[in-house]
Amino acid sequence: MNELYYGDNLDVLRDFESECVDLVYLDPPFNSNANYNVLFKSPQGQESQAQIEAFEDTWHWGEQAEREFGELLRQENTDVAAMMTALRGFLSENDMLAYLTMMANRLLQLHRVLKPTGSLYLHCDPTASHYLKIVLDGVFGGDKYKNEITWKRTTTHSDSKTWSRVSDIILFYTKSDSFTWNTPRESHSDSYLAVKYRFDDGDGKIYRLDNMTSPNPRPNMMYEWKGFPYPDKGWRYSKETMARLDAEGRIWYPTNSDGTMATDRRPQLKRYLEEMEGGVMGCIWTDIPPINSQAQERLGYPTQKPLALLERILNASSNPGDVVLDPFCGCGTALHAAQKLGRRWIGIDITHLAISLIEKRLKAAFKGDVHYETHGTPKDLPGAQDLFQRDPYQFQWWACSLVDAHPYKGKRKGADGGIDGVIYTRDELSGDPKRLLVSVKGGANVDVKMIREFAHVVDSNKAIIGLFVTLAPPKSTMLKEAASAGFYHCPHNGKDYPKIQILTIEGLLLDHERPQYLDLSQGTTTFKQAPREKGPKQKQAKLA
Repeated sequence: MNELYYGDNLDVLRDFESECVDLVYLDPPFNSNANYNVLFKSPQGQESQAQIEAFEDTWHWGEQAEREFGELLRQENTDVAAMMTALRGFLSENDMLAYLTMMANRLLQLHRVLKPTGSLYLHCDPTASHYLKIVLDGVFGGDKYKNEITWKRTTTHSDSKTWSRVSDIILFYTKSDSFTWNTPRESHSDSYLAVKYRFDDGDGKIYRLDNMTSPNPRPNMMYEWKGFPYPDKGWRYSKETMARLDAEGRIWYPTNSDGTMATDRRPQLKRYLEEMEGGVMGCIWTDIPPINSQAQERLGYPTQKPLALLERILNASSNPGDVVLDPFCGCGTALHAAQKLGRRWIGIDITHLAISLIEKRLKAAFKGDVHYETHGTPKDLPGAQDLFQRDPYQFQWWACSLVDAHPYKGKRKGADGGIDGVIYTRDELSGDPKRLLVSVKGGANVDVKMIREFAHVVDSNKAIIGLFVTLAPPKSTMLKEAASAGFYHCPHNGKDYPKIQILTIEGLLLDHERPQYLDLSQGTTTFKQAPREKGPKQKQAKLA
């Protein structure tokens, strides 16, 4: 079973059994001067007001960091405790130490859940990669470090003040010396093929010539073959093998100008291009471009990684049926790749926005042919009430996902004008998209004044419909006020839809209530859909 978890990955991981995961890929947030945001674009291509903070880069030293540092000192891996103590002496209590403390606790749990044959890939930028490698050495042991992969993620920047920063780092560690490994190979370059594979007997099979002499003295291979004397150290192949290769036309014989055998030269073996694997791939990857603004797979998530990058990692370090875990799953690229390649998967994220994006992505890419269970999101009214009490802003994000809206603002407090979510719809065959606004109320007291004010917000923002989503049941006066707002007349089908629609959380969860409006784009104007996959496959997609 595939599983998706909402929550702090440290808490979630502590509930996992030991040695249950085959491969871990993680791309944890860290950039000392930036917040990571999801920027939703309006249908006209401009940045909308909906700037959603998917996760904040708030690794600051404080009570939580101090508490987690104490946990590091008490856990059983004394190497990690000693290393983190040394780093604290060097760095003092700054943001970097807070980040490393948070990461060390999570990496210890990831090491625990990895199977003995498992591997971990940690994706980061050069800001913290050197410190993370020290922490990983403590968690896994320095002898379990395998590679530092450099991925060229962009071209050089003309405004760079020093060497242009164009790469990310991926640190590769294994749990033991017996780890899953499927050697990745890269295609031969055109220049290599032009020099090496120059021969064709007219049957369309291109080949190169290879030496047939033994590299070491082999007395039993010292025999004459079709008038050709044996080399000083003998032939590479036995008589029986030479006869088979000859019968298959795999031996090239040198000839004189009159067509006779040139026995003063050596026969050579024909190695056909179609039978030769590419070269073993190195640790510098320059052939996978980033997600640019025109990429078909782009979903609008700023740190989204290319699917081809994750496919390469999964193909190398896992097999079909293996379990892949991404504890910072963001928009779900690792989960998408795992589903595509026939792996089972587990994803964890601390925001409901990410969980909602992943669910939409998988639904679009696999058209229902993907089965998973989501943990930590409300399944009933008490669960929704509990989420609102714990985190009202996460509740808003989650409630917006129930009506397929993207949130209007992040979880920071600020004036939002009574708008919590936005839906874009196309209800005409031509013309610009239209907007629906969403207001979410989680408190126990809702009243008619809220409906009246929201109706004014809908009109003043030139939206066609307003959705009032409430955790508490609406009063009869609220229903009357909503009805008095009238209807929106749809030009395409001629139907009238209520201008203000009151929807309850309980009704949405039970699927007894749904928003009423027409969208000819079927949701793709609000959220960009992932390209549809044709089904599981075992081979990495051809790179563009």
